[in-house]
Amino acid sequence: MNCYCFTGRLGRDAESRRTQKGDSVANFPVAVKTGYGQNEKTMWVRCALFGKRAEGGLIQYLTKGAQVAVSGELSLDEFTKKDGTTATNLECRVNDVTLIGGKRDNGGSSDTDASVGGDLDDEIPF
Repeated sequence: MNCYCFTGRLGRDAESRRTQKGDSVANFPVAVKTGYGQNEKTMWVRCALFGKRAEGGLIQYLTKGAQVAVSGELSLDEFTKKDGTTATNLECRVNDVTLIGGKRDNGGSSDTDASVGGDLDDEIPF
């Protein structure tokens, strides 16, 4: 079983199209941070969402900067560039995608950020 789960931000708006067989597909790249500090890197995962989910209302929210949680089948695609060199793409055939944050605004914060604390009861319910 091949199931890859990750979170990240969309690098551009999702693009919907139809395959030659007439199936719907939505493609979008997700930037996933790995490591921390000086070892932090960004790994790009090319995602493809197929079928009715690619036609639904979710696509309008899959915009550049949106934070998502994705799970699906991972594959490594090898191809030849125009200059003749070999390169690879990390690709995910999406089973599930969830919006977990809002699109970043100019201040760099999410429009769905919630503050912790506030009016908490003094009594603990357990």
